[in-house]
Amino acid sequence: MDKKSYDFSGWATRHGVRCSDGRTIMKGAFKDQDGQTVPLVWNHDHKDIDNVLGHALLESREEGMYAYCSFNETSEGIRAKELVTHGDITSLSIYANHLKQNGGDVI
Repeated sequence: MDKKSYDFSGWATRHGVRCSDGRTIMKGAFKDQDGQTVPLVWNHDHKDIDNVLGHALLESREEGMYAYCSFNETSEGIRAKELVTHGDITSLSIYANHLKQNGGDVI
């Protein structure tokens, strides 16, 4: 994997940190996705194809799941890249479904 070919990278999720939805991602929760490439979408909305901005390569690390992200050349992808480059968007969130939970802990 050539990590220099990606537009940006960052934590998709960190272990032991309470998310805005009240869940806490526990260590190993997404380890099976290590090395997978997933769609990079705007605001968790997978229903509208225009919200697909590119893709993210996932890397499981001791602290959580890291993402190497690449924007596509659609008008939405180009706009999102500019917003990230300019510092207008400074955070990343993971979209997950079919979660296994123990209370509020995602395992």
